[in-house]
Amino acid sequence: MMWYELLRFAHVIGASVLLGTGAGIAFFMVISNASRNPALIAHVAGIVVLADTVFTATAAVLQPITGFLLAREAGWPLLEGWVFVSLCLYVFVGAFWLPVVWIQIRMRRLALAAAAAGAALPRSYHRLYRIWFACGFPAFLAVLAIIWLMLTRPELAIGL
Repeated sequence: MMWYELLRFAHVIGASVLLGTGAGIAFFMVISNASRNPALIAHVAGIVVLADTVFTATAAVLQPITGFLLAREAGWPLLEGWVFVSLCLYVFVGAFWLPVVWIQIRMRRLALAAAAAGAALPRSYHRLYRIWFACGFPAFLAVLAIIWLMLTRPELAIGL
């Protein structure tokens, strides 16, 4: 039973890191973007990319591992019900997160170039920001749905 509790603890911590880091990154990027200050945006985007690398990527790799081990210990089938829906949503989140990381790196480069030139942010930056912003909503809502599924474990007749 101790192994199960440790797995559950690690899985909950991982989910908290994903949710918290995602919300924090979104907050800081939105606030820095509102400043229209290329140097500030470049600095914040650099920190955001670092946070995504250190926290989000680590948790994103460990979540499926702890989730698989937890499901195995509890006897939950992976391809049925709420576990299956959670896995599908996890893939959905990843499909948004991976491009977002690239977008954040590109936004940082554009902001650095604008700051170095003493210029305003280019149109390409603003276009990337709109895409980044739009990707955040479905991914964040999907993370919330996964956490809800983990907590409630509803009976669902969905699966392969």
